[in-house]
Amino acid sequence: MSVYQGKDFRKITGGRRRPHRKKRKYELGRFPTLTMLSNSERITVQRVRGGDVKIRVKKTAYANVTDPSEGITKRVKILKVVRTPANREYARRGIITKGTLIETELGLAKVTSRPGQDGVVNAVLTKPAEGE
Repeated sequence: MSVYQGKDFRKITGGRRRPHRKKRKYELGRFPTLTMLSNSERITVQRVRGGDVKIRVKKTAYANVTDPSEGITKRVKILKVVRTPANREYARRGIITKGTLIETELGLAKVTSRPGQDGVVNAVLTKPAEGE
């Protein structure tokens, strides 16, 4: 089954539009890559429009975490997914997206990359709130 990105079959109000042509190859989309926290690592390479390649992280156990105070980056193990702004259910399922708050060996970090698009999990350490 394919994902159609065209806007010619439905009105914004929900009404139906009669198609004036068939679907086109350039209107083809894909389902989102939901990067999951796992003990193993799995990366896939997909050919995209224009002959480019897109590296997608399917499963990951590590993240590149940057400490802004010291300016150094380390590859550390992800312990758990704390909170995800994209979807409340994602945190329970262990899915990592941009903006996800993850717990690592160095502390809490916020994901700054798009793992399903960039092929890597980059994060920045967050300062603990006052009183913690």
